[in-house]
Amino acid sequence: MASEPQISVRLDKWLWAARFYKTRAIAKEMINGGKVHYNGQRTKSSKMADVDAVVRIRQGYDEKEVVIKKLSEQRQQAVIAQTLYEETPESIAKRQTYAEARRLNVLNNPAPDTKPDKKQRRQLIRFKAS
Repeated sequence: MASEPQISVRLDKWLWAARFYKTRAIAKEMINGGKVHYNGQRTKSSKMADVDAVVRIRQGYDEKEVVIKKLSEQRQQAVIAQTLYEETPESIAKRQTYAEARRLNVLNNPAPDTKPDKKQRRQLIRFKAS
């Protein structure tokens, strides 16, 4: 793992090396789709990542805000990849709050154990139509 200050790494490659995305193609797609913001702004996948830059990443229901601590061009073990960044305390608190809200919503609005069969689907359609 290279951590010299003179190294320059593309943002999509850094996200892949930090194990936020499984492939560079997915990382590039997420950046171009606006799911990743670099220092508060939308960016391109070819943007060169800098140490101490703030990256906001949206993955599913979660939104993480991380500070780049080290740069790496190579994808390594997860333990090493976690040293490349540091998540902000505000981001951790926000994610925990949203996770708790989702958990409570599931308790209040439980899903059925099985899918409705043909007869039940027809009854649901009739009920919703009236």
